[in-house]
Amino acid sequence: MTHHVILDTDIGSDVDDALALGVLLGSPEVELVGVTTVYGDTTLRARLASRLARLAGREITVVPGESETLTGRDVWWAGHEGKVFDDLADEPVSTVDGVRFLVDTLLSRPGEIDLVAIGPLTNVARAIRADERFAGALRHLYVMGGRFDRADPEHNFRSDPEAADIVYSAGIGSTTTGLEVTQTVQLAADGVERIAAAGAFGAALKAEIAQWWRFNGEQWNTPHDPLTVLTMLTGDLFEYATGTVTVDPGDGISRLTEGAGTARVSTSVRVGDAAEQMIARIVAAS
Repeated sequence: MTHHVILDTDIGSDVDDALALGVLLGSPEVELVGVTTVYGDTTLRARLASRLARLAGREITVVPGESETLTGRDVWWAGHEGKVFDDLADEPVSTVDGVRFLVDTLLSRPGEIDLVAIGPLTNVARAIRADERFAGALRHLYVMGGRFDRADPEHNFRSDPEAADIVYSAGIGSTTTGLEVTQTVQLAADGVERIAAAGAFGAALKAEIAQWWRFNGEQWNTPHDPLTVLTMLTGDLFEYATGTVTVDPGDGISRLTEGAGTARVSTSVRVGDAAEQMIARIVAAS
């Protein structure tokens, strides 16, 4: 089965977005229709995504999206975004409006495209607001966000809780993977060395990973976003609960009410198998 995919990402801060891009690029069953960026300096994020894809031998459409959140909260910025490369300003990206790209692409191919959203949901919420047909045109929405085992806010939902509320109120068929699942998996040095040895893209990812590890003061990281991609590609590695997801528009706390509904939430993952799938697909992209 071919998955026609748009990736919506805040690539450049936590390295897991770049790893998720690698999983998509290394998956032969994926047609990557485009990438939209969100949150903060979205042009810089778009240039980084474009550069990484070119290192993997791919030319992809990358479109900067919304810089500011619907809630108007200050953007969290790590400060190392794009620093692995000193010439990103030369990287071409689309001048099309990111939200317009989402709407026009989905409406031109209704029911065909999966949207994988691994950053704050600002672009998706604005697309829903921009055209009432957008929500119904999505094949499926895959989200990294929230936490469903206790009432703790997660970064993506907390960064723009109003946007998350809009998205989950739209009745879109969705699969969401939260912290209680993603934090059970780690990427450590042995996996990074496999990735780095695979080619130019892998070497660039190693540099991005090292940068994030220095920032975090750890020698491992949690691959939140690649796991979200894997719910689309290797869904049988996960267990799920179905029902209705709500997100508090004030604090971003997420809840699942089980029963009838269009939302599916990951509840567990086969840790070793998921880690191997992630690494193998990234290596294949290199």
